[in-house]
Amino acid sequence: MEAGKSSINTPKSPFKITGFGMYLPPMVETAEELAPKINKTPQWIISRAGVKERRVSQIDVDKMGALAINEAVGNKEKPDLIINASGVPKQVIPDTSVFMQKELGYSGIPSFSVHATCLSFIVALNIAANFVKLGQYKRIVIVSSDRGTRGRNFNEPESAALLGDAAAAIYIEPTNSKSGLLDYSMESYPEGATLTEVRGGGTNLHPQDPATKESDNLFSMNGPLIFKMALDKVYIRINKDLEANNMSKEDIKLLIPHQASGKGVRAYSKFGGFKKEQVMDIVETTGNCVAASLPLALVMAQKQNLFNEGDLIYLIGTGAGLSIASTLIKV
Repeated sequence: MEAGKSSINTPKSPFKITGFGMYLPPMVETAEELAPKINKTPQWIISRAGVKERRVSQIDVDKMGALAINEAVGNKEKPDLIINASGVPKQVIPDTSVFMQKELGYSGIPSFSVHATCLSFIVALNIAANFVKLGQYKRIVIVSSDRGTRGRNFNEPESAALLGDAAAAIYIEPTNSKSGLLDYSMESYPEGATLTEVRGGGTNLHPQDPATKESDNLFSMNGPLIFKMALDKVYIRINKDLEANNMSKEDIKLLIPHQASGKGVRAYSKFGGFKKEQVMDIVETTGNCVAASLPLALVMAQKQNLFNEGDLIYLIGTGAGLSIASTLIKV
């Protein structure tokens, strides 16, 4: 093994995922049902977004997140830390995690949000892994809960066709085994800052500002430009991660990408060199669930028995910024 390179058998931050939970809203909105809202055909939606259907939640993100957490915790002890890794908050303050804790009937548990748009779960996982390594917390819940459909701009068909609602959570604990976080990376390119936006809600376009338009409070995205900008950068990131860990693509049991779009997910096999069966692809039936997409795909993979103890899982994606993040874990 070359000097400075880590062993795939030695996690930098050991932990074990001992609980998985998710909430998929029961209400399904098909491409046929969405089509008249955006003045497009169902075939246009499926070909451009790669989404045949998505879920639309009738409850808010705190209740969605609490349901996912409850499943992840199960009969185990209450967590001693809750990290909310969602893309959009329930309100500006207090933090959404407080409302989730209230829904669960918990009190006194430290909770806060990590906000890195669609990459929030990857960033939160790195933070949680280091908390466990330092011994500061021993039972951490990470939850992502997003209602992307609330922010759709039906006058922007390409982005409106993508979004869906979901929540997912994991429960992690210390371990004596060789599972945990092997590697983590993130990079941001502010030249892409205007490609994915919700412009309103902050100090720039405040709700009380007469210049603030209704569309400023809705999701806006230039998908083609993001794809073009991200493609080479993601490919380089993958190769750097594999090289740094003395790995080949064949060593990865499952690549779980952010479910940005059908085209975006397929790019990992079409351009990235991974086999189609290695890439977790749920976007066709869930849509892009913002930050919840990554943990939702992870939880669904666990429920479908797509990985076993000791397998290597590679989480990677892009988020508004433009940011790219990845993490390699051994389950």
